[in-house]
Amino acid sequence: MNTASTTDSPDIRFDGATKRFGDMAAVDNVSLSIERGEFFSFLGPSGCGKTTSLRLIAGFEQPTMGDVHIGGVSVIGVPPHQRPVNMVFQHYALFPHMNVADNIGYGLRQRTPRPSKTDIAKQVDEILEMVQMSGYGNRKSWELSGGQQQRVALARALINRPTVLLLDEPLAALDRKLRRDMQIELQTLQRDVGITFVLVTHDQEEALSMSDRICIMRDGHLVQTGSPRDLYDQPVNRYVADFVGKTNFIAGTITSINGRSVTLEIESGRAFSGSPTTGSAPLTIGGQASIAIRPELISVSAHNSSASDMNTDIALNGLIKNRIFLGEHTEYLIDADDLGDVLVLSPKYIESSQGRFVPGDAVTIGWKNETALALEDS
Repeated sequence: MNTASTTDSPDIRFDGATKRFGDMAAVDNVSLSIERGEFFSFLGPSGCGKTTSLRLIAGFEQPTMGDVHIGGVSVIGVPPHQRPVNMVFQHYALFPHMNVADNIGYGLRQRTPRPSKTDIAKQVDEILEMVQMSGYGNRKSWELSGGQQQRVALARALINRPTVLLLDEPLAALDRKLRRDMQIELQTLQRDVGITFVLVTHDQEEALSMSDRICIMRDGHLVQTGSPRDLYDQPVNRYVADFVGKTNFIAGTITSINGRSVTLEIESGRAFSGSPTTGSAPLTIGGQASIAIRPELISVSAHNSSASDMNTDIALNGLIKNRIFLGEHTEYLIDADDLGDVLVLSPKYIESSQGRFVPGDAVTIGWKNETALALEDS
């Protein structure tokens, strides 16, 4: 089979790809394109189909129906070792009996014809410098820290110059600070090498911080694909808004739709309004929906403040239940009238000007209707 790439084609394309295991569709009729040089992420909870999607690209699984293209060429039936991709696994899969240089050069030694020892050593030194591991060639893998092992795994995958690098939860085993450092390094490395990175993760922060585009999956289906900003600001439904970032939801029945404004009524009879998002399903009067409001878009002020006092459209009294100091922000959990628990993220500069609230304080919260979203509940 011809596996030469077509230069004007996306690096990866799914055409109605489905993968079944018995009666269960792990990936169900997925169509998407991953462009050349993108940092693309599959994001979703366990069992959503993201890892199976990655395995379809790698060749570890074959689609039950549909097709998968790499570089414009179908790879149905092409075994993993003949595909222009490499994978970095969650636990790195380094050979413990080999030193760092031998681990990295392993793929080069399997080539036919095999490069010379001098050429292999030169390429290994170059890739070690790229991943900031110069001088570590003679170390054993078990002598390295978790972050260093991660860099070696990346170097081993990149030395064969794949068209696409597949990353299967590569940072899951690292502690929080090291994981954040490696996110920055992965972004920098991807820009430097200029190849397509495809990441699988359940960590929304990881996907949001590194990706050019993200595909949100659920039960084998593609729910929404877009930039991190698009997914955060314009989620197509409650599922996406809930999975990407922190959100407060107010569920109720739609009572009116006026242009870009949707109003719903909750059980207490109080009404709240928001705007539907781009690409969302049409909402109908009498249907169920949720108003979604991000914590950082909610103001908190002294008790019994009015909406005009706060320059908001909504004003609700409440009681501070919990307070968590996060450095530049403070997170409040507030028991608000008619709503119950509401999460508020207050910037440090606002607290400096109006004072800090503590658990037990009576306060008023508010927001502008234009910052709230009206979303279907699916």
